[in-house]
Amino acid sequence: MHSNDHPHGEPIIRIADLDFAYNGQRVLQNVNLEVWEGDFIAMIGPNGGGKTTLLRLMLGLLKPERGRIRVMGKPATRVSHHIGYVPQDVHINRSFPITALDVVLMGKLAPGRRWSTNAQQDRRDALEALERIDMADLAHRRIGELSGGQRQRVFIARALVTRPRLLLLDEPTASIDSRGQTDFFRLLKRLNSDITIIVVSHDLLVISTYAKSVACVNGRLHYHRQAEITGDMLETMYPCTVEEVCPVELVTHGHLPHRVLQHHKE
Repeated sequence: MHSNDHPHGEPIIRIADLDFAYNGQRVLQNVNLEVWEGDFIAMIGPNGGGKTTLLRLMLGLLKPERGRIRVMGKPATRVSHHIGYVPQDVHINRSFPITALDVVLMGKLAPGRRWSTNAQQDRRDALEALERIDMADLAHRRIGELSGGQRQRVFIARALVTRPRLLLLDEPTASIDSRGQTDFFRLLKRLNSDITIIVVSHDLLVISTYAKSVACVNGRLHYHRQAEITGDMLETMYPCTVEEVCPVELVTHGHLPHRVLQHHKE
C-alpha cells in the first residue's frame, strides 16, 4: 500500500534507498518499501535474490550499507520486542527432551527481551500463545513427537509470546506436506486480523489465496498491492534471474504465452 491510501500515521516499516552488500558483493540495491499495518505480504524471488537478507535487515540483525530502515518509526533494534520472527531453520535437536511449552517459553528469552521475573505469568503467556495456534492440548508433548506442521506452529507460538505487531516468517512451510501448508496459511490469515505479516514462500498458489500483496525480491524489490496471481502464471515466468524483470509485472501486463492466459480465464 502507498502513503496516499494512508494519509494518517506512519507505515509499520519504511525502507528508503537501501543498499546492502556481503563481502563487497551487492545483494540488495535501491530498495524502497512502505509496509502498512494489517498487510500480509508474500515475499518471492529466486534463491540468492536477497529475501532472507531483507528480513534480517528488518529485524536489525544487519545494517544497511546505504539508505535507511525504520520499524514503527524507530531503528529495528529498539523495537525488537514488537517483532516476531520464525527463521528458515530452527535448530532444535528433536531428540532433546523439551516440550512444546518449553520451546514457546524460549521466546521470552530471545535477544532484546528483558528477563522476566514472573515465571507464572510467562507460563500463562506461553499457554495463551499455544492456544492462539490451536496447540494448547499438545503443550506438554515433546518436540520430537510432533509433525513438521505442528513444530512450525510451535515456532510461531514462540514468536507470538511477546504479542508482536509484526510477524516475519522465512520459508515456514518447507518441511510441511501440502495439506499442512493450507492449514498453516489459514492460521496466518487468522493471525493477520491483528498482526502485520511478511512471509517468504515459494508456494505461489497458496500465496495468491492468502496474501494481500506481493514483494518480488531479486536484488531490487517490486511491490504489488494485490496477490491475485495463479501459480501457473508465475511458474511460467519464474525465476526472474537474467534480466531484471519482475514476474508479477509480466503477469499483470499480459506479456504471457496465450496458453497460460487462456488457462487462467477458464
